[in-house]
Amino acid sequence: MSLTVLKPGLLSTFQDMGRAGHQHLGVPVCGAMDMCSHRLANLLAGNDTDHATLEMTLVGPTLRFEAPACFAIAGADLQPTINDAPVSAYRPLIARAGDVLAFGSAAPDTGVRTYLAVHGGYALTPVLQSTSTYVRGAFGGHAGRALAKGDTIGLHTTLTAASDTLTDLAQALWQIRVYLPSAVVARARSHLRLLPGVHWDEFTAASHHDLLSSAFRISVQSDRMGYRLEGPALSMTTPRQILSEAASYGTIQVPSGGEAIILMADRQSTGGYPKIAQVITVDLPWLAQRGPGATVRFELTELDDAQRLDGEREAAFLQLQDALASLRTALQA
Repeated sequence: MSLTVLKPGLLSTFQDMGRAGHQHLGVPVCGAMDMCSHRLANLLAGNDTDHATLEMTLVGPTLRFEAPACFAIAGADLQPTINDAPVSAYRPLIARAGDVLAFGSAAPDTGVRTYLAVHGGYALTPVLQSTSTYVRGAFGGHAGRALAKGDTIGLHTTLTAASDTLTDLAQALWQIRVYLPSAVVARARSHLRLLPGVHWDEFTAASHHDLLSSAFRISVQSDRMGYRLEGPALSMTTPRQILSEAASYGTIQVPSGGEAIILMADRQSTGGYPKIAQVITVDLPWLAQRGPGATVRFELTELDDAQRLDGEREAAFLQLQDALASLRTALQA
């Protein structure tokens, strides 16, 4: 009842919905960078969305199933194969004992992160009520680190080993029609939508203009903690010391040098740099799929619109979960 890691990939870590409630202790939230793809993979594998998935970045791992299992893939196209035959993403799929699931490099313009869910979830030990990996702190996930060659990852649930039963199940799952509402997929956007940050009014008019009219490049000095942006320097009208405040995913902070940083999933628990803006929640999955060298542009939106879009996305996920009831029934049979 396990997976064996034959090749680890570039950065493959287990992530769930995040380690909430511990920032006051200095513990980062972590969790999946692209929360939409994470949730989709889980639902398509017959899970609740709070199970951990394997988040793979740019170059994926090669894994061998040691027991039959149902799995699903969502996110960027890392060109997955089973026993060298291409397999589909966004579908529940069956692996038999000995099957080798391999991922390659991210196909151009599809993103940089892919998520692998297995039915029943991975057998991981929670740390502070979460199985998300925090690599800098060396805890969570599997041994507090990215996958390494030779790792064995336990599975909570495996399927019956009878060949004819697995064939029938695979065919039954393939017949299930999967319709993904547009609200649950990280669609490409020309601009990331922003809300003014708490210190917006303290930045110069030129900085407002530059933020909303310029293209910014994601620096190579970017990671799951934060995306450094290369572009026009942003500045406050009157620079001042600011008390540290809780840090949020998508907050755009501006250090004294003027180089903006977007805080990401592994962000620090507090930050004292001025906050010029906040990327709205529904655009964070698309941002998470951008990698170093990609360019991003910004535009302002209204709070009411941001809340409406977030509500529509949550309603779409509930709709999808209801629509996949037959999938869960088939896997429990």
